[in-house]
Amino acid sequence: MNAIEALIAEEHLPEGYFGVVEAFWQPLADRIASETKRPLIVGINGAQGSGKSTLCRFLEQLLAERQLRAVTLALDDLYLTRAERQALARDEHPLFATRGVPGTHDVALGEAILDAIAAGRPATLPRFDKAADDRAAEGMPVGPPIDVVLFEGWCVGAVPQPATALREPVNALERDEDPDATWRREVNRRLATDYAELFARIDILVMLKVEGFEAVRANRKLQEDKLARANPGGAAILDDAALDRFLMHYERLTRWMLAEMPARSDSLIEIGPDQQPLRSADGVRAHRAGIDAFR
Repeated sequence: MNAIEALIAEEHLPEGYFGVVEAFWQPLADRIASETKRPLIVGINGAQGSGKSTLCRFLEQLLAERQLRAVTLALDDLYLTRAERQALARDEHPLFATRGVPGTHDVALGEAILDAIAAGRPATLPRFDKAADDRAAEGMPVGPPIDVVLFEGWCVGAVPQPATALREPVNALERDEDPDATWRREVNRRLATDYAELFARIDILVMLKVEGFEAVRANRKLQEDKLARANPGGAAILDDAALDRFLMHYERLTRWMLAEMPARSDSLIEIGPDQQPLRSADGVRAHRAGIDAFR
């Protein structure tokens, strides 16, 4: 069994997944390897359950076969601690207690990690324990040389919405708990400021595009069931009602990215309802596109 076959088995993927690797992940690895900048920062955007983590595992192996060392930095691992988010909820808006949206990450930490890797210095990749809803005590040290950073996350590379788009709520959560749009305006402001500076470090933007927001719940439910099996009794594991409320925090920005990001991504991979890629296309990235619309 070769390394790719072993990874397919480890990820509990169907035997036919080798065809996915050949048709989609091999060409993407070739595209990344063809870039001359080192280290190269590859942003991987995709809604919850679109397969970002799985893709990164395969890319790490495929790039290693091309004599390139890749490490993965997950935006989720940059979440503020639970205590920090509780303080943010008290001082800014109660909805910031829930992890996910811009404003709930330690952006400065992400910048410091990427800058250290770019400078050839050692760095520590943090880890976030979703079952405990808090940052893990220990991270993973990485040292040079690093050729590629796979920077993955549900809103990696996102840009702010036009201010006029914020007026009307998109769901019951926004209607009932953010009636004056204070929360969503602050999320948008953060996208235009510190998150824009973080995402400006991305050299190539890859988007895993699901068919619509409706697909996100089904995919996230699969993730939650997997988390429950791995962490029985975990305090932060969500039941169906809690999951529905949780996803409403993500809905606005997810719908916005599905509408505007495909045209500016460097590589667009459409994901079907079975979480498998359907087709891919290269795009032309408009650097920092959309930020002026916010201002």
